[in-house]
Amino acid sequence: MNISRITYRQQIKPSDLEAIARIVKSSSFFSAAEIDLACELAAEKLSDGNACSYQFLFGENENFVWGYTCFGLIPATAGSYDLYWIAVDDHLRAGGLGKQLLKKTEEIIQNAGGSHIYVETSSRHQYQTTHKFYEICGYLEEALLKDFYAAGDSKVIYSKVII
Repeated sequence: MNISRITYRQQIKPSDLEAIARIVKSSSFFSAAEIDLACELAAEKLSDGNACSYQFLFGENENFVWGYTCFGLIPATAGSYDLYWIAVDDHLRAGGLGKQLLKKTEEIIQNAGGSHIYVETSSRHQYQTTHKFYEICGYLEEALLKDFYAAGDSKVIYSKVII
């Protein structure tokens, strides 16, 4: 798949629940609980609509979703956003779609008045490519919370100023 053929949309559809589960499972990074959480956020958006603070961006071709982001304004902040999920189908990983999704997500956030984006990820070895991805995209490591997820699995927090 050539990423130049990918189109982007923000509106979530019921069929996206299955796509999100497929994409997140394809990475082999996430536990069953994490996969369920990714789907729960989308289900909440579908049921609550605009009352839900979660926002989505989907990258698709011919109605097949290849990747997505989930993000939202952090309550009680003046323009700080969390990037909750960014995931690309394993067949397109390292092909540029993740960078495109992140860039377009940053543009959406900036156009909404956002100025800072925060990303949380694991310190486990399998996430080293994820850390490099964020750093290449201009994110800085802000904090390391030791043993946050489990013994030997710390939380790494990255941020980027987009103003």
